[in-house]
Amino acid sequence: MKFLITGGSGFIGTNLVEYYSSKGHEVLNIDRVKPKIENHNQYWKKLDIRNTQEVMGIVSEFNPEYVIHMAADTGLTGTSLDNYDTNLEGVKNVLKLCKEISSIKKIIFASTMLVCKAGHIPRSDSDYSATTLYGKSKAIAEDMVRKSALKCDWVIVRPSSIWGPWFGRTYREFFELILAKKYMNFGGKMSTKTYGFISNVIYQIDRILFDERSNGKTLYLGDYEPTNIKVWSQEISFILNQKVKVVPKFLVIIAALVGDVLGKFNFRFPLNSFRIANMTTDNILDLSKTKEIAPNLPYSRIEGSKFTIDWIESQKK
Repeated sequence: MKFLITGGSGFIGTNLVEYYSSKGHEVLNIDRVKPKIENHNQYWKKLDIRNTQEVMGIVSEFNPEYVIHMAADTGLTGTSLDNYDTNLEGVKNVLKLCKEISSIKKIIFASTMLVCKAGHIPRSDSDYSATTLYGKSKAIAEDMVRKSALKCDWVIVRPSSIWGPWFGRTYREFFELILAKKYMNFGGKMSTKTYGFISNVIYQIDRILFDERSNGKTLYLGDYEPTNIKVWSQEISFILNQKVKVVPKFLVIIAALVGDVLGKFNFRFPLNSFRIANMTTDNILDLSKTKEIAPNLPYSRIEGSKFTIDWIESQKK
């Protein structure tokens, strides 16, 4: 089979390219950024998804059967929707592809859980409550997809907080702080959220892609059992034969305030008020529709954590 993966040099995209290429399928990754894995260069075309003419030419020649659209601007520091043009113009171009290339059978559009604020339980797929411009850009893109009248099958997916090999700084830093014995929990309540180990998410995407029940739906991606950050950090520490230190919450708040000040001068610091709020706010997503389609996740959280620790250690060699 032939798979087009936009943004295949990103975190989830890298794992998708690895999964489908390892199965012997033909894969095309279009991305502005070079792949993270050197062997993936053979599948990569350096393209900006906003370049209509170039993208149409390359993709028409490839003639994909399945499209997984991951390309996006994901930063949270944008000051206007113009900073998220990839999320809007990129979707327009992918919709154009799907209308003009007859070989395409189905497309998955990747959105984000941030179309809704933490704790908000949407009453419908278009009940948004985004608090970031990134989330708002993805909400607009979702509406574009639903109104597009595509001839091929489509589905929108909203990844939760995904972690594992090839992940970015935020969750990798969580693991690395524990590995370096620098991570600390604090007294009182810490958050319980929907997280997702990357290999479980790849399994979900694959099942969604080939199951007719997903057509026209909006589905969350992530592990089905919510994760408490204290429990998770203790699990990782146990794997490493370590113990997590616990400090009074007031000291953590003081450290976060210091981090806020340093951040204004572009100094990185492990804690700030945003991160503390993130560590104390629950966000449990409804994955019941996804579970109907992809019921048996291949990895437990502990198995995923062990796999991730091994990967981090391998990257140091």
